[in-house]
Amino acid sequence: METMRWVDGCLEILDQTLLPGKAEYIKCEQYTTVCDAICRLSVRGAPAIGAAAAYGLVLGAAALKPAGKDEFIAAVEQIARNLSVTRPTAVNLQWALDRMLRVLHNYTSGNVEDLKETLLREAHAIYAEDLESNRRMGEFGEKLVPTNAAILTHCNAGALATAGIGTALGVIRAAHQAGKNISVYADETRPLLQGARLTTWEMVQEKIPVTLLTDNMAGYLMACGKVDLVIVGADRIAANGDVANKIGTYGVAVLAKEHGLPFYVAAPMSTIDFNIASGQGIPIENRDDREVTCFAGQQVAPEGVKVWNPAFDVTPAHLVTAIITDRGVARPPYTETLAALAGR
Repeated sequence: METMRWVDGCLEILDQTLLPGKAEYIKCEQYTTVCDAICRLSVRGAPAIGAAAAYGLVLGAAALKPAGKDEFIAAVEQIARNLSVTRPTAVNLQWALDRMLRVLHNYTSGNVEDLKETLLREAHAIYAEDLESNRRMGEFGEKLVPTNAAILTHCNAGALATAGIGTALGVIRAAHQAGKNISVYADETRPLLQGARLTTWEMVQEKIPVTLLTDNMAGYLMACGKVDLVIVGADRIAANGDVANKIGTYGVAVLAKEHGLPFYVAAPMSTIDFNIASGQGIPIENRDDREVTCFAGQQVAPEGVKVWNPAFDVTPAHLVTAIITDRGVARPPYTETLAALAGR
């Protein structure tokens, strides 16, 4: 099932807030609908957010009727700023918007309709490149997976988080397709249950054996010898290899280190932010208190209780065994190996 699709001048986004109960698409005819979909997590996962934002910029640009090129570019830049603030941690969002704006500034034609077409072509390119990026990550990462392996993953880094087969789940899919005996343990991933709702749904569709567990069971699962390795995705990776991913990832990494298990991160090169030296510089999104105080629309905590609800945490590079990218596998020291893969 496609995470998003471009149909007759509109972006259709699979509403992941309804999964696994319903599979419905949101028809986005205006860029503000895309902004809302990103904020509400109807579309989520760093690569998917980047692609959605690119198409959102196309929708915003299509509605403009400027007097000339300069006015058009100024208006598109404002739309990009509005899109960029929807989710601050996932770097692919800003990466995609910056790439779209670069193309716009570099295009020599003064014809506004040509500029609009140029933006659409670039959005299509970002989407298509993510498909290929996922395939390559799967190819590189699959070689790290033993012939028989039980893999723990946290949150959802699958097809639903990308335009393709996924990052972490893309590696798992590739290992499965290679004929390896793979099974998956999926953390439920509180507070929004992306693992329970989305990862298990994807694995069931693929007929890959999957077992669901609550987040606080991961340590005992490892102690019982039921896990061979951990693979997760990422929303932003600093130049030194520190990894921002869904809240709870850091705890899983600490547990993996304690139990001597490999902890792998799968993410495209576009998720690596070389402008940030370490995880301390990564902005962490804080979300609505009601995500914690309510469950399935019902209040489960006392009214007025204080809530801390960061959407992400940062896993230090020394806990990461390797980072699987679409250009190869990086190992410590990440400051050197990630830069080498990027050709810096």
